Amino acid sequence: MGVMSTEQDSLLGAHEIRVRLGGVSRQRAYQITSRRDFPEPVADLAQGKVWRTVDVEKWLGVHRPDQAHSAIQAS
Repeated sequence: MGVMSTEQDSLLGAHEIRVRLGGVSRQRAYQITSRRDFPEPVADLAQGKVWRTVDVEKWLGVHRPDQAHSAIQAS
């Protein structure tokens, strides 16, 4: 029996977050992801931290509404 992946359990690494933030530098992405109000990463892997996509999208909706994806647009 296979496991279906959903938007809810998809993950973003630092590179994907940089892209979602409009192509900011690695340093700027680090500053943003280190903010107290940025979602906590769900894991810290050998290749870096990962965040739940849905948590990052919620944060973007509040702090960067022009860069947030709408679930309605994806349908």
